[in-house]
Amino acid sequence: MMELYSVQKAAFKLARLAGQQVMEGSRNGNRVVDFKGRRDLVTETDKLSERYIRSNILEMFPDHGFWGEEGGRVNPEASWQWIVDPLDGTTNFVHGFPHFCVSIAVSRDGKVMAAAVHDPNRDELFGAIRGMGATLNGNPIRVSRCEKLEEAMVSTGFPYDRGSDPDDNIDEFRKVSLKTQGTRRVGAAALDLCWVACGRLDGFWEKKLNSWDLAAGSLILSEAGGMITALDGGPYTIETRHVLATNGLIHDSLKDVLDD
Repeated sequence: MMELYSVQKAAFKLARLAGQQVMEGSRNGNRVVDFKGRRDLVTETDKLSERYIRSNILEMFPDHGFWGEEGGRVNPEASWQWIVDPLDGTTNFVHGFPHFCVSIAVSRDGKVMAAAVHDPNRDELFGAIRGMGATLNGNPIRVSRCEKLEEAMVSTGFPYDRGSDPDDNIDEFRKVSLKTQGTRRVGAAALDLCWVACGRLDGFWEKKLNSWDLAAGSLILSEAGGMITALDGGPYTIETRHVLATNGLIHDSLKDVLDD
């Protein structure tokens, strides 16, 4: 347990400090863009944030593994793994849209044990330790009590390969929009999950995500009393890419609409 608390303390510190660096990059216009794909962007700020987080993790925990969006894996066989998105919401960041974050999860033997997500625009730090609940800036958070899909506000996102793959979530977006009070697309999956966790949203679904998009938010949501599964209703794991996350109360009804 002492090691877990040490890991969580480091995750909180690094998420906040990396978030401050990302925010400094935004204020300074450090948004030089490379393209990993037609719509999949990466900036120098993404890379700097990841290098900062990785170097500190491996210095503090040299026997741990690291898995980052921009730099691949280090010590992939280690029991403890740090799963990091150094800048979730890069497209928002590039356009000056103030909705992006740093996401850090720590897993042990494939199970996420601790998480931190820092939104530097609002200076909000979401966090969780498995079995200990979820917090926002140190205060406990819980999911909403919304029970009816028609009264719910939910969010989603669209894959980078939309336009070339017909499984692009456009039809699902239309169907859910007609059944809910509101459907949003804000462009940072880690924050979507955290916003479900604290009750700002009632549900979220998305396809073709990666472990670094979901790992931290999945624990924060679960510890806040929410439910996260694969889109087909199967159990969520670190390898899950199509995900459905809700307050639990609208989970089945949202899944039914998506399945229709």
